Amino acid sequence: MKILSVADLHYSLQQFDWLLQAAPAYDLVVIAGDLLDTASSVDLDTQVVVVLKYLRRMTAVTQVLVCSGNHDLDAPNDLGEMHASWTEAIRRLGIATDGDTVEVGETLVTCCAWWDGPETLKRIGNQLAAAAVHRTGAWLWLYHAPPSDSPVAWGGQRFFGDSALLGWIAQYQPDMIFSGHVHEAPFVRDGSWADRMGDTWIFNAGRQIGPVPTTISLDTEAGEAAWFSFEGAESVRLGEPLVRPIEPLTTRPDWMAPPG
Repeated sequence: MKILSVADLHYSLQQFDWLLQAAPAYDLVVIAGDLLDTASSVDLDTQVVVVLKYLRRMTAVTQVLVCSGNHDLDAPNDLGEMHASWTEAIRRLGIATDGDTVEVGETLVTCCAWWDGPETLKRIGNQLAAAAVHRTGAWLWLYHAPPSDSPVAWGGQRFFGDSALLGWIAQYQPDMIFSGHVHEAPFVRDGSWADRMGDTWIFNAGRQIGPVPTTISLDTEAGEAAWFSFEGAESVRLGEPLVRPIEPLTTRPDWMAPPG
């Protein structure tokens, strides 16, 4: 399976355009939160309408998975904590999103919401426990914040990760987690776009300004993942221990679809 992972698009329509062009070359497109931008001059309701149009067009060419990030929150949920209520509209497009666990081929995928309080956090814990019962092979998570104390959560001065996620990784050891949130992590000293905790790979593509988003291309059969940005490209072998510094990618393997 060929996977394209992005996060933190923050209502950049040029980057959504790029993603729409790149999507047909992949079996699965993963958007790990912050599709909207609360700092934009465009109101959130309008942003939602536009982003849903992009997602609808993407689902016509490939399978798409989405989880919410902190910029996607727009209303209180039934617990009185903020959530991304518009993910219900995403779900109606046939896209798995917050609270869903689905099978993609032989791979189990769990999409976790951004939590804004202890009750939503508890709900995520229950979601993971329920999904673990159905695990028979590979298990992937979408979780906007990376785990704390990891290079993928390093912002250059301190860690910005999720400590609860650390405990769940230790408990369940999923195969992969696609995250975002910490834009600087792949670009700063001691940061990274990839990390490994036990048997779990964690990815954070980071964020860059411009028409092309930072991306991670991954092929499960080839057992390789590659990160692309304006600064260049790097790759890791998923079946081998993670060695730092991560090796620059100088030639594009046959499995890797063009990045748009």
